This record gives sequence, structure tokens and C-alpha cells, in this order.
Amino acid sequence: MAISMMIVVSIIAHKRNYPTTREKFPALKEIVKQGITSFWGLFFPFGIILGMRFGMFTPSEGGAVAVLYCIIIGRFVYKKLSLREHLVPILLDSIAGTSSVVLIMVAANVFGYYMTWINLPRVVATAMLSLTTNKWLFLMACNVILLIMGMFLEGGAALMIITPLLLPVARQLGINDYHFGLVAIVNIMIGGITPPFGSMMFTTCGITGCPISEFLKEVWPFIVALMIVLLLLTFCPFLITCVPDLLYGAA
Repeated sequence: MAISMMIVVSIIAHKRNYPTTREKFPALKEIVKQGITSFWGLFFPFGIILGMRFGMFTPSEGGAVAVLYCIIIGRFVYKKLSLREHLVPILLDSIAGTSSVVLIMVAANVFGYYMTWINLPRVVATAMLSLTTNKWLFLMACNVILLIMGMFLEGGAALMIITPLLLPVARQLGINDYHFGLVAIVNIMIGGITPPFGSMMFTTCGITGCPISEFLKEVWPFIVALMIVLLLLTFCPFLITCVPDLLYGAA
């Protein structure tokens, strides 16, 4: 996915003749010096992920830890964060961005409750199994369903609704659990950056102040690249299962 995004960025940058940020590649000494200077900032996402993986805090608690970490590093290490000048604008931006996203999530969850109430996911899963017993056709059908669900539902809610229904079917068709799980996650992630209720789309636009219309004009090449990656993951399960197989043995 990272490689696909880099290719898209490179193509767009060359097509639009974006200027380079420097004349030549930096020397090793400069890279090391900048790496030392940027260590605390670069450690931020890495440390949060490690803290959650080692059970030091939950994802919700990780948000509070992230705020505390940024305050300490910005105030006492980089010495560029002034609580008097920056705290109020930061709080106002956070409130504005969070409130808009929460409203979208509320609407998405209501839609999710409605889908559960009419038993739509179970009906869809039963219909899929009756239509085909070919695992590749099943995965393609899952791609379509999960992409659509990701457009309307918050990611966690979509996984909670669809996984208990589709995973048993996937197992019956001989699909590896890791394979199905990652395909489902990537589908919902792509749906999260597409209209009409993509939660990540609204979060990004809320934080950056970018109009939705402008976001949609620029994001489609990246969605195309992610769709290509999704197809690779769907039809080349080795890309997903190679590491688990090395660690735990073949399923």
C-alpha cells in the first residue's frame, strides 16, 4: 500500500511539475543530525502503537497518552509549544473537528442499527452462499459488500456486524482467517475515505479545513491505487499469509 501511494504521488508530482525541496540528496551527516533532532517526534506514533500492543493502555487511553506526550515534548524538548498562545486554538480546532466527525458517526451507527434490525447482513450472507461456492467469487462479492458498508458505517461497527456472518462462510469455502480478515479491513478502510459517510474523509477534511468537493477531486487516484492493492490481496493470499505461516506454521 505504501509503495502504491508513493507511485501515485510521484506521478502527480511529475505531471504537475511540483518543485523539489532541495537541489541534491542530503549527505549522511545531515541525515543523522536531522534524525537525532526529529527522534522524539518520529517516536510518537511508534510509541503509541507499541504501548497498545504491549497492553500498557487501550486505544482510548492512547489518545490521552498522545496528548500528554505532545505537551511534554512540545513544551520541554522542542520548546515551541506555548500553552498560553497555543492551548486555546488547539482546543477549539479539536472541538470543531471532533464534533463534525461524531455527528457523521452517529448517523452511520443509526444506519447500522437499521440494517441489523431488518436483518440485512444475514440475508445477504445467506444469499451469497446460495449463489456461489467458489471462494474467489465469494471474496469478490465480499469486496463489493464491504466497500459499500464502509461508505456508510464506521469501521468498527461494520466489522462487528459483518464478520460474525461472513467469516463462517469463508471458513466453509476454505479461506484462511488471516486472508479474509485483512481483506475485510482494507475494504472498510477504502470505504472510509469515500462519500457519502466516509468517516476518515470527514476527519481529514475537518482537521485540514479542505472542502469535501476538493478532497474528492484529488483523492480518486489514490482510491484507484488502493483498489489495485485490494485485488492483489484478494487473489494473492500469500501476500497476507506469508508472515503468519513463517511464525506459526502453515494453516
